[in-house]
Amino acid sequence: MAKEECKALLDALNRVTACYRHMVLSVGGTSDSQNLREELKQTRQKAHELAVANRNKLTAALKDKDVSKEDKAEYERLWVIFSTCLEILETDMKRALELGLEFPLNMPKKHLIQTGMSGGTTGVAARAMSVQNIKYEAEPNIDEVDLKDLEQEIHKVGEMMYEMEMKVNVPQWTVEAKQDPGAELKSTTSAGASSGGFVSVEERKSVCDISKLLAAIVFSAVLIIAVILAVCVVKLS
Repeated sequence: MAKEECKALLDALNRVTACYRHMVLSVGGTSDSQNLREELKQTRQKAHELAVANRNKLTAALKDKDVSKEDKAEYERLWVIFSTCLEILETDMKRALELGLEFPLNMPKKHLIQTGMSGGTTGVAARAMSVQNIKYEAEPNIDEVDLKDLEQEIHKVGEMMYEMEMKVNVPQWTVEAKQDPGAELKSTTSAGASSGGFVSVEERKSVCDISKLLAAIVFSAVLIIAVILAVCVVKLS
């Protein structure tokens, strides 16, 4: 039961972190606004809450001496994924801070970067926090206040990562993956997608082999023609 809870919490954290990264890409772009800054704030706060819950659950599980060897290996694998997710979150928070400082909303004369992204990000934030509709009433100086809060939250994430290393020693190189490298690329099916939209690795490989063979034949033919023409030119001269 505890293992399933850890997996569910980690899945939620991954989802929120991915949505946060998606929204960070809009900072300083054509879709940047006070609403976006508020959405970023709410999303990263949700990510921090999930990170604390993940840390507490996994720490307790890894410190439990009654856990079987198989379960401990699974918890260690989840711990490594969790650590990586935190590193990604910290990196994106630092990126959001840099972009927020570079493109403050209270300076309309500041040219925004053209990212090519347009439209609102409320739907992304709503999916991240598992709510149907999400509305914000952003304060006029949301970017100034939020950047100060963001600096503090980045520090908190860094402290969390340090405390994790001190409390639980799980070297990443000692954790074995459950799949072989590239195993997901060899799969012919994917959850949520129709089977008709996929081509197996073997089929793609056979197509590539045929293409290479045709290219070799064409190249050889061109080479033979070039040699014949060269010989004819030498004889005529």
